[in-house]
Amino acid sequence: MATMSLAAASPLTSTPRAVGAPAPRTAFLGPRSGAAQATRFPGLTVSSQPVERRGAAAVAMAKREQELEEIRAVTTEQLEEEVVDLKGELFLLRLKRSARQEFKNSEFGRMRKRIARMLTVKREREIEQGINKRLSRKLDRKWKQSIVVRPPPSLRENKEE
Repeated sequence: MATMSLAAASPLTSTPRAVGAPAPRTAFLGPRSGAAQATRFPGLTVSSQPVERRGAAAVAMAKREQELEEIRAVTTEQLEEEVVDLKGELFLLRLKRSARQEFKNSEFGRMRKRIARMLTVKREREIEQGINKRLSRKLDRKWKQSIVVRPPPSLRENKEE
């Protein structure tokens, strides 16, 4: 009775090769050097200098940095007013969504991130002044209680027209 070993018949197992034996051809075209690319494509010239790529991510990051600089240039009181206005706008967006009116869905994330950036800058300023986290939360509670409810800027503009 002859038994057959599965290990010997399996194509997935690797068998030892002799030293100097050529590697088996595979379909993997993984990373190749520039010289290999030039031999594959005769008209291609290869430069040894790295190519600087500025994709959408790099442009978005530059815009964020510019926005942060603008936020840091504003006083803390103006920052707080802007946060209140943006939260009002966010509330109006939620109302539009619940009433199934037309709105841009991307505005939710954009506004939330802008609010978060402003609050981050506000907290950075508190840290510079030496205000610890506990006192910061206490000041935040007082600030939130002192907020006078007013319509957001977009609603004010609509009423003026």
